[in-house]
Amino acid sequence: MLSRVALDFLHSINQNEKVERKPQSARKIIMSDQDFDRQQSTAIEKLGDARRKIVDQLGQVIVGQSQVIEELLISLFSRGHCLLEGVPGLAKTLMISTLSRALNLSFSRIQFTPDLMPADITGTEVIEENRSTGARDFRFLEGPLFSNVILADEINRTPPKTQAALLEAMQERQVTVGRVRHALSDPFFVLATQNPIEQEGTYPLPEAQQDRFMFKVFVDYPNFNEEFEVVRRTTTTMVDSITPVLTAEDILELQKIVRQVPVADHVIRYALALVRQTRVREVGVPDFVRDQLNWGAGPRAVQFLILGGKARALLEGRTHVACEDVQTLAKPVLRHRLVLSFTAESEGVTPDDLIERIVAITPTREDELTRDARFQEIFAS
Repeated sequence: MLSRVALDFLHSINQNEKVERKPQSARKIIMSDQDFDRQQSTAIEKLGDARRKIVDQLGQVIVGQSQVIEELLISLFSRGHCLLEGVPGLAKTLMISTLSRALNLSFSRIQFTPDLMPADITGTEVIEENRSTGARDFRFLEGPLFSNVILADEINRTPPKTQAALLEAMQERQVTVGRVRHALSDPFFVLATQNPIEQEGTYPLPEAQQDRFMFKVFVDYPNFNEEFEVVRRTTTTMVDSITPVLTAEDILELQKIVRQVPVADHVIRYALALVRQTRVREVGVPDFVRDQLNWGAGPRAVQFLILGGKARALLEGRTHVACEDVQTLAKPVLRHRLVLSFTAESEGVTPDDLIERIVAITPTREDELTRDARFQEIFAS
């Protein structure tokens, strides 16, 4: 039997140990939070540094077009594809080829023409004879799709069967020839261009093909000062010196960092609210949408809004996605996923006009969004 004094002494030791353990566990929690913050700041620094390096290299060749370059980088870091639309002479092809040089990635340029066949871009099997044994066997010859960066120049000039050859490559990142699947290079980035004013001899991209593109980017005319600089540079003997600043491994790491960015449930609901308001057959859709749209955006639009928002947040120096990011990317994500009605086309309404109206009537504050009766119907559907 222990004496009363001994019991009190042991009790005091236990109490002291409990008191001492609390600060240690608290220190562990604080250290883990600090490690998390350090990882987030490192991610921002890496992506910001990569952005600065790429923009500096592109600036040697491309004048202006800052918004286009920004959207290209967001798509690249989000593991998406881009469709660029603009009149001839706006450096769309030059911008893409320069980007591939700055990223130290393999590059293929495919000029889409009416006589281009699917095997011309995916590859084909040929019979090869072994000279020593005389045996013949099929051997697969890779097409230009087996590169990291693909420039699909004037994609709307080739028939639908050749356009469809890109579907599997853009989504599954593989090519199936016969019974064999061939994995494509990673990273894999398709940048397609099309001319909006010349429609003779063209084949408009089907909706399923357009839906594979994360962004549809409009390339507009430069302003006066930018065009002045273009003329000054291109009429001299100036030679660029593009230096590769990122490798394929660097890009894959940055793409992984983007997907690790946290996003609040409210931001996801906000993105869903924008997209679901374009679906004319759903409940809670505004009347002007029912009148001016025949078809709306699918689930890929929400996925790309959130992924693009994550990349944009990091590029802006933030570790969380805000509704502002979703708003900014609404046009490039949605404009090629909306099918206008005859009424809208006859009145000169564009997809961008409808997107602006949808964004304007959608509250960004969580309490306003969840209390609105119309959005309650949308969230309950």
